[in-house]
Amino acid sequence: MFKELSEKISDSELQVSNLKFSSILKFKTEILAGLTVALALVPEAVSFSFVAGVHPLVGLYAAFIVGLITALIGGRPGMISGATGALAVVMVALVSSHGVEYLFATVILMGIFQIIAAFLRLGKFIRLVPYPVMLGFVNGLAIVIFLAQMSQFQITDISGNKQWMEGQNLVVMLLLVIATMIVIWGMPKITNIIPAPLAGIIVVAMIVIFLDIDVPRVGDLASIKGGLPTFHIPLVPFNLDTLLIILPYALILATIGLIESLLTLNLVGDITGKIGGASQECVAQGIANTVTGFFSGMGGCAMIGQSMINVKSGGRTRISGIAASLFLLLFIVIGSSLIEQIPLAALVGVMFMVVIGTFAWQSILVIKRIPRIDVIVMVIVTVITVIYDLAIAVLCGVIISALAYAWNNAIRIRGSVTIDENLNTIYYIEGPLFFGSVQGFSEIFNIENDTETVIVDFINSRVVDQSALQAIEDLALKYEKRNKQLQLRHLSTDCHSLLRKAGQLIVDTDDNPSYGLAVDYGVKPGAFSKNH
Repeated sequence: MFKELSEKISDSELQVSNLKFSSILKFKTEILAGLTVALALVPEAVSFSFVAGVHPLVGLYAAFIVGLITALIGGRPGMISGATGALAVVMVALVSSHGVEYLFATVILMGIFQIIAAFLRLGKFIRLVPYPVMLGFVNGLAIVIFLAQMSQFQITDISGNKQWMEGQNLVVMLLLVIATMIVIWGMPKITNIIPAPLAGIIVVAMIVIFLDIDVPRVGDLASIKGGLPTFHIPLVPFNLDTLLIILPYALILATIGLIESLLTLNLVGDITGKIGGASQECVAQGIANTVTGFFSGMGGCAMIGQSMINVKSGGRTRISGIAASLFLLLFIVIGSSLIEQIPLAALVGVMFMVVIGTFAWQSILVIKRIPRIDVIVMVIVTVITVIYDLAIAVLCGVIISALAYAWNNAIRIRGSVTIDENLNTIYYIEGPLFFGSVQGFSEIFNIENDTETVIVDFINSRVVDQSALQAIEDLALKYEKRNKQLQLRHLSTDCHSLLRKAGQLIVDTDDNPSYGLAVDYGVKPGAFSKNH
């Protein structure tokens, strides 16, 4: 008995030891994933600062603050937020016309709008985004990320003009990019001690530094050296004129930021198999941007590229996002000289691997097997995302999908007619009755030639909206004018209460449906009748 007890204790101690070791490995993975993300954040933040027309530190501070706050309280652990190109292209017009202080004020108002959206629970509407729109969003952003790397293949001549690399410079740059991609591809086959993207950056950086290869480095973009961000109230007049200037920009930025963040939330959730909180993410984005505006940051939102790097490097918890932000701050304050030596080719290679992993290649393989409208939506969203704007692309995709859905349901309305032994005309309605199908509904009936008693059975139909209620009212009026008796069967109690003229024609049965209508229940019954 003593021997058995000793064995159980030994097994228990071994399990505890294994659990501790596993926890240490996971923690190490999260920290290294954060370091990888931080390295990839630097050139992105600097580049987007240039796009917006502000100092690089404005973008770096935004990446640190937005990334840290959303990592702490965001709706999806593992997501990375920071300064993004989607927001930068909107900011540039404001900065060029009114200056950077107006941008800070706009970012604060942007954050307030996002917090309001969270309390109104507007984030739940992201579930209305169809899958083809998601595919278009993913493919479009993958292309945008790819095109954004092309600027790294340009050099500045002595006149200050940008020109494409040629000859040996281009060959060396491409070889280093390919080397980074090979390391990232092959590293998981050898070991998982460190994340593959980080390994790619370290290997190529060591080659460039020790061999003193003359290629563009992070420091060639701009110096990232700076101090800690300090509290700063935007130097703008606090009056109505200022509000009118920043209001439209704040609304656009808040909308774009939430759409990109919530779509990234869903994408990361699909990869990790965990569901994130949309409203919680809205709150986090709002608080992050409000705080950023008071610390001289350009604001931001979720970043699909860096989120993919984090997830594929093993980052699954809030630790990796927090680590990424803190590493980024360390780079700014004390490690700028070292980080500025990293070759841009290594970071380009990492982002190219992100592009390969992000693009939904299966969408090309199944293009002949999915409905044509889904293909059209996917292509339109992809193209608009690339050439114009993410928010507009998603909005267009949702509208087109909604119209296609409405049309498909509009043509589904049909009716079959029979005459029973009592010479009653019975119409059996099939398909949803709503604004798109009311015309088809009215064409089903042959009012002039119907018998004296007409029964309309909705057992295989559903009344959806006000237009459907009005169509039933109109039908009742038409039969009444011809002195024919009309009976309505299998309509819900809501229809009964909201219909005035036709409501009294409803025949109650034991199997009446009990669904509710998507109408304003504050409207008095009969409000849809022409005689009301």
